[in-house]
Amino acid sequence: MSNRLEPLTELRFETAAEHYTRNVPMASPRDRVFTVRQSLRGKRYDSVGDIVVCDVDGHLAGLVNMEDLLAAEDNVLLETIMDASPPVVTPNVDQEVAAWQAIRHAETSLAVVDDEGRFQGIITPRRIFEVLLWEHDEDTARLGGFLKSSSEAYTASDESVLRRLRHRLPWLLIGLLGAILSADLVGMFEAQLQAQVILAFFVPGIVYLADAVGTQTETLAIRGLSVGISIERVFWREVVTGVLTGAVLAGLTFPIVIWRWERADVAGAISLAILAACSVASTVAMALPWILRSLRQDPAFAAGPLATVIQDLLSVLIYLLICQALV
Repeated sequence: MSNRLEPLTELRFETAAEHYTRNVPMASPRDRVFTVRQSLRGKRYDSVGDIVVCDVDGHLAGLVNMEDLLAAEDNVLLETIMDASPPVVTPNVDQEVAAWQAIRHAETSLAVVDDEGRFQGIITPRRIFEVLLWEHDEDTARLGGFLKSSSEAYTASDESVLRRLRHRLPWLLIGLLGAILSADLVGMFEAQLQAQVILAFFVPGIVYLADAVGTQTETLAIRGLSVGISIERVFWREVVTGVLTGAVLAGLTFPIVIWRWERADVAGAISLAILAACSVASTVAMALPWILRSLRQDPAFAAGPLATVIQDLLSVLIYLLICQALV
């Protein structure tokens, strides 16, 4: 680790080892306040917020806050005014954990020591706040979208029309292909739909409900991935939620269809189709973001169009097969 710190904006490190500096004032426990003050003259440090106090073996003995150093009498020994138990971290600690360690203990800087307690360096106040700002920026971008940092989000927002088209159009073309396949699929059941025109009335509703359930699940899955929550952690709960949602919607649909159209067979087919389509939609919505993330594709652009295509095709197919069997 070099003595001089590079700007954080040019670095993408993740541990305390990449943020400390040894270019700070150092003294021994038996040094007197006057001597330490005099030693600071004519020197430039990365930070003088704390005086590092080490024993002869290089082990950290404590830290002396600069305010305390200036307020103390000249002949006072550092060991009498130092904090002998300051918060410390090891070099391999995550940078965010290190920064919060300093903030929680109301420290202006944070000492880094090895496993034996030997002093390695100081994370300066400036660097602590830069790390916190960087982590906040990254977390905000993840919660608000799917990019690693808000700088990437700004780039995506400011990109040209041609780049926007290049990012979005391929997935929408897949959606267009799905629409054509959906039309062909409905055409395969043309005779049945002509004989039972009432069945065609409910195709948009079945597709909409499945898409709505899938979109809710998909949003949760993408948001979870963006903050490090794995699909496996919530998969079964979301699948069960999709099934229960479909069951509730189906239960509400059945009596309404009987009341409006007086067709128990149609009501049964529609209700069963809603249950099946919503259950399948939640499963598809959970699987697609995970697959796209594994393939290093941005779910923000790809998951929606792909999920819509697959869910629509499956919803139409499920509905028409159930109608063929029951009506």
